[in-house]
Amino acid sequence: MFRVTAFGLIAALSLTACGGDGDSDDNPLTEGGGGGGGKSIVVGSANFPENQLLAEIYAQALEDKGLKVTRKFDIGAREVYYDQVVKGGISVFPEYNGALLSVAVDKKSTATSTEDINAELKAKLPKSVEILDSAAAEDKDSVTVTSEVAAKHNLKTLADLKPVAGDLAIGAGSEFKTRTQGLVGLEKVYGVEFGKFQPLDAGAQSTLLKLLKEGTVQAANLYTTDPAIVEDKLVVLEDPKNLFSSQNITPLVHKSAVDGKARETLNAISAKLTTEDLLEMMKKLVNDKADAADVAEEWLTGAGLAS
Repeated sequence: MFRVTAFGLIAALSLTACGGDGDSDDNPLTEGGGGGGGKSIVVGSANFPENQLLAEIYAQALEDKGLKVTRKFDIGAREVYYDQVVKGGISVFPEYNGALLSVAVDKKSTATSTEDINAELKAKLPKSVEILDSAAAEDKDSVTVTSEVAAKHNLKTLADLKPVAGDLAIGAGSEFKTRTQGLVGLEKVYGVEFGKFQPLDAGAQSTLLKLLKEGTVQAANLYTTDPAIVEDKLVVLEDPKNLFSSQNITPLVHKSAVDGKARETLNAISAKLTTEDLLEMMKKLVNDKADAADVAEEWLTGAGLAS
């Protein structure tokens, strides 16, 4: 999934900065990785607010259990961080199960449900990594338009775009152009071909929303926990053919870097976290400009997961 920040977070770090090839002295685990014996669990995040928040929740919960944690946040897109989890430069990462499968593990997968996605991940992930329990919380890709554009073209579903998309522009992260859960899938599944694609870099959420609201682009790849959808009365087009798969929040871990206590802690988070929780926390981050660490602590305490 391409993600962009609502407030200028740091752009993607280099591979070297987050552990390089996993074998050099730059690898965080060379200074101790794992869930016990005084070693540090390296918790990573992508470079957008929601993922950083989730990583902070993981990190604080692990620390509350007496485990040592090193934070490696704002790393960048999945194309950067996934390899680092596989090689051990990162121990724990808050993932979105559908995107993990279709982008990093099996680009030809047609699984869309949480159960089918997780079954394929468990069968196909490299032996060095595994997924833990998925949360009910999910944040899905969407194609979203303004209420004015929806009314003008009678748009309710992605299928409704087919006769008019040639006259429209869509804005999204550059990865959206080549991903199945992007322009490739829109054409294949719905026969939708936009007249123009406006790529944006990570960190450009405010720019994307501005382009959408001013009409420079008529559609945008937003995510379903984005507070702007409600605030600006945007219309998320329905996806009856399930182009965009389930995107449950799911811990991806490097097996040898986490022990039983760490696994239990992360699974306890998944058992409590809902989409409503995530949306409420995102409102605090984006609207109230709250600090991610404070929001994470508040949620953990309210969920009974922090002392």
